[in-house]
Amino acid sequence: MTGRLIGIGVGPGDPELLTLKALRALQAAHVVAYPIARGKRGVARSAAAPHLRPEQVELPLVYPTTTEGTADAGAYDRTLRAYYDEGADLIAAHLDEGRDVAVLCEGDPFFYGSYMYLHERLATRYPTEVVPGVTAFSAAAAAAGTPLCKHDDVLTVLPGTLGPQELRERLATTDAAVVMKLGRTFAGVRDALQDSGTVGRGVYVERASHPEQRVDTVADVDADAVPYMSIVLVPTEADDRLRADATEPVGAVAAGVGSVTVVGLGPAGAQWRTPQADAALARADAIVGYETYVSRVPVRAGQERFASDNRVEVDRARHALELAAGGRHVAVVSSGDPGIFAMASAVLEAWEREVADGSPLGAVTIEVVPGLSAMQAAASRVGAPLGHDFAVISLSDQLKPWAVVERRLEAVCGADLALALYNPASRTRRQQLDRAVEIIRDHRDPATPVVVARAVGAPEESVTVVALEQLDTTIVDMRTLLIVGSSQSRIATAPDGRRLVHTPRSYPVLAEPARVV
Repeated sequence: MTGRLIGIGVGPGDPELLTLKALRALQAAHVVAYPIARGKRGVARSAAAPHLRPEQVELPLVYPTTTEGTADAGAYDRTLRAYYDEGADLIAAHLDEGRDVAVLCEGDPFFYGSYMYLHERLATRYPTEVVPGVTAFSAAAAAAGTPLCKHDDVLTVLPGTLGPQELRERLATTDAAVVMKLGRTFAGVRDALQDSGTVGRGVYVERASHPEQRVDTVADVDADAVPYMSIVLVPTEADDRLRADATEPVGAVAAGVGSVTVVGLGPAGAQWRTPQADAALARADAIVGYETYVSRVPVRAGQERFASDNRVEVDRARHALELAAGGRHVAVVSSGDPGIFAMASAVLEAWEREVADGSPLGAVTIEVVPGLSAMQAAASRVGAPLGHDFAVISLSDQLKPWAVVERRLEAVCGADLALALYNPASRTRRQQLDRAVEIIRDHRDPATPVVVARAVGAPEESVTVVALEQLDTTIVDMRTLLIVGSSQSRIATAPDGRRLVHTPRSYPVLAEPARVV
């Protein structure tokens, strides 16, 4: 009969934070193993010390000296693999003799716990039990006296060893966060908090539940003196609508002027949104936009949604300003990039009129958050058709005379620019596209590549490459974007059969695009 392996979470350090189950398992074991740094007492062993029996065999597993992030990236991993291999062998020797071995682990064994690496080496060979423990961040939140997350908040746990950009992005897009593994990483973590706009919410907790516990603001911490056993909490900003003394209804707003953020959602689903866009949507208490685009925004508790028809941009923009003037933080959503034939211009036009009229709506703060444009998404599907100078034209004549569109098409084609065409046609507006293609054919070779991209990113996506002379305008609708190459654009066939288009970055010195007669 072999002994049993028991992984015990001893909590963050306070001996009184061991669970009753952990205490029973600890005191029943024949052998108590624990990781420990050379010359140190060890948090796990210190937490368990008051509960150990004199006759129990102690098995300290002394950590090797390591530095993560050294020039030899593999040396750190090799050293720790050898450490856990040796530790597993020492524990297995006791298990093979029929002795139960309790392996102590700070916090919870399966939450960044050292025990898990021994578990992976031994659990398939011996009867095993894992006893969960109180996590360090739970103790940190208790020490700080602050709730971490409420209602439908998303809590993100991040290691401080992540790169600065990833830390910034993740901090900016979550409702609440815990950053662990600090020490020498603290300065970079503080920079990420600053850059993500969350530093004001950050709470620094050092050695939570220990007698020398410290709670402070992130700004007041000396980065050179931060120990590994420290955590930064970024608590939720969620409202307190469930307080006993709360009287305001859900959706009530504070007095004062709010803000309008025009957010680009990208061309399709969530995978196309940027972290900055997600953060702006999370901060908003009101979402305004065309009903199709509003439906692409995740529903959040306490956040009102105002969806409208696609043809009322001016009314939508003014409504957003009115909400913001009443204290709301409004996100106006657009597909693609909001500054390309979308709501950013509509909002700024409406705001400009309010400023000129001396209206209170002119005091609203406006911000624009970019998004991945439809032309970028379409271009990526076939290679790099916009790899050299290019122009972008909307074929809609709703807000400009068609004669202006024709003059611009002539100028762009005469300059031999690649061309992205937005709003090419609708059910009732077909002749403009036919006329545009006629102008382009007057200037371009019949073999010029044309990308016909419809609903890029959606399940019904369709992207084809045809020669200009083969372009069928009857298949084009408002969900279609066209990219017409220049005289230098080329078509090639990939090994998988796809047709790829690219426009070289260089342009021949003597190239003179000939007008087709």
